[in-house]
Amino acid sequence: MEIVNQLGELFLAAVPTVIIVFLFYLFLRWSFFKPMQRVLSERHKRAEGARAEAEASRVATHEKQRFYSETVKKARVEVFAEEERQTKINAARTAAQAALQEAKKGIAADVKAARMELEQSSGTLANDIAEAILAGLPSGPGSSQGKGAR
Repeated sequence: MEIVNQLGELFLAAVPTVIIVFLFYLFLRWSFFKPMQRVLSERHKRAEGARAEAEASRVATHEKQRFYSETVKKARVEVFAEEERQTKINAARTAAQAALQEAKKGIAADVKAARMELEQSSGTLANDIAEAILAGLPSGPGSSQGKGAR
């Protein structure tokens, strides 16, 4: 029984220590753990907000990148189409220049041939005109030969 008495005394001696430890726990909870919990909770909320903002930014960036890629593709297609169009225009211009040069050469050859023909026939025509004048015969559309044939 002496042991029980000793345990009782020990327990009674420990009660103030337990009370002090309990009060110390309440004080720490009030002054340290609750503010720490609030700070951690706020930090978690901020981190979640930052994650959500980063995700929204990532989605917006991805959308902008897709838009820019499509714009660049369209621009490239337009540039290639313009280059192809310009190449066709240049080819058509070259062909037109070549055709124009050929036509000029043809016209120059026709003019040269016509001049040669005129030079060859000018002597004959001059002789015919001279004979007509010397013979006194009227020539041309209003002549008496033309009236009698009608």
